[in-house]
Amino acid sequence: MANSPQQDALDLLVSVLDLEELELNLFRGRTPKEDRLRVFGGQVAGQALVAAGRTVAEGAVHSLHAYFLRPGDPSIPILYQVDRIRDGRSFATRRVVAIQHGHAIFNLSASFQIAESGLEHQIPMPDAPDPESLPSFKERTEHLLTLAPAELRRWLMRDRPIDARHVDPVDYLKPKKRPPRQLIWIRADGTLPDSPLLHQCVVAYASDMTLMDTATLPHAISWVDSRFQMASLDHAMWFHRTFRADEWLLYAQESPNASGSRGFTTGSLFTRDGTLVVSVAQEGLIRQRRA
Repeated sequence: MANSPQQDALDLLVSVLDLEELELNLFRGRTPKEDRLRVFGGQVAGQALVAAGRTVAEGAVHSLHAYFLRPGDPSIPILYQVDRIRDGRSFATRRVVAIQHGHAIFNLSASFQIAESGLEHQIPMPDAPDPESLPSFKERTEHLLTLAPAELRRWLMRDRPIDARHVDPVDYLKPKKRPPRQLIWIRADGTLPDSPLLHQCVVAYASDMTLMDTATLPHAISWVDSRFQMASLDHAMWFHRTFRADEWLLYAQESPNASGSRGFTTGSLFTRDGTLVVSVAQEGLIRQRRA
């Protein structure tokens, strides 16, 4: 029985995250052919986390901090150099540099910890309708296909590995000003293998997809507004509890600040039963182009 297009897209993402080991601490990652001008930042973050995790014998990642240094070239592979900074009894620390054309394009530091018990508390999950009651991305954007420019139309029609369902969708072509908050249900659109690291890497990939959009909401910036240059600058994640990326997670986002041509956004990911599993923070470039 043939897979669905969504499962095929997810299988492609899993293969992209399956890095080739070239030498000790050196890995190579490829980019799918998606007609992009630059490599999607979530892909680089996910691949770098895979590289770091492949060098850790025990424990799971509990935090990562990353900087996007240069745009990635989608036409060539990316090399990932891992520095095994520390292996302790409870924690292990790794630094990963992504390299293209002889230059660093991305830098990640990740910390891994063995399972330990301790104090427990968390913030409550916001109220949100069930994801099944919300339209899929394709259903929500179908009416734009006759209005969008050709490049955006091709992007809208592409099969996606992540199913994202907005509680209060934005009109991407004609947005209205609104508070900088979003609730989005996300999950891998298919079935993933059971590897905990893979589920963390898929969520790292997905976490970069909508954060900068939240910072633009008070300013009503359209996706086709050429007056602005936008790119992720840095990205941080904290993994609190185990989860499956192929089950629904509510991604609650808020942008507390925009200034200095930068927008700052935080995010919290909850399972359907209200358990907080991941926290995210990102700052992105939102620069108004000069005439």
